[in-house]
Amino acid sequence: MKALIVIGHHDPDSLTHALAQQVAEGLASAGHSSEIADLGKEAFDPRFSLADHAVHRRLGSPPADVLAEQARIERADALVLVYPIYWWSLPALLKGWVERVFSNGWAFDYHADGKLIKKLDGLPVHLVGVAGADAATFERHGYGHAMATQIEHGIFDYCGARVLGSTLLANSESQDNQANLAQARQVGQRLFAHAEAVA
Repeated sequence: MKALIVIGHHDPDSLTHALAQQVAEGLASAGHSSEIADLGKEAFDPRFSLADHAVHRRLGSPPADVLAEQARIERADALVLVYPIYWWSLPALLKGWVERVFSNGWAFDYHADGKLIKKLDGLPVHLVGVAGADAATFERHGYGHAMATQIEHGIFDYCGARVLGSTLLANSESQDNQANLAQARQVGQRLFAHAEAVA
């Protein structure tokens, strides 16, 4: 099986990139493959433009870069987002990717009468968030719950995808990250375990 790993970080030498590579290596060690979408390296434009607005209103076709990203997702059996947590949410690069790629007519169909059709057909998703703060801070302030509501429910459930796992890799700025790297590798190794158990 194949996963699309989307990296939401601009620096190729970042911990986020190293973690994404570990997810890919974990997948390979379990006999699966991956494609990496390095949004920063590929200079993906996260700005929601007038053309994107026209797509949302069903007055235009998606731009070529959006069609290419949608095709990547369609080729994959699962989607993995690996990203730093900025201001308790997705970084702008990745948020813009979601806003442009998960468009009306492709990820969902929204009608003026309020009818919503979810179109991602249970696409398996795993989130890997990299945080500078510790896990206790997330718990104390309710950030983890807020992010689950915003990202897992507000984005993926809205489109019919299934978030099978959300991994918070905390304390990334104040500790040796070997444990976080090992955990990312385990995400890759176990990513398709649910599918193999059903088969």
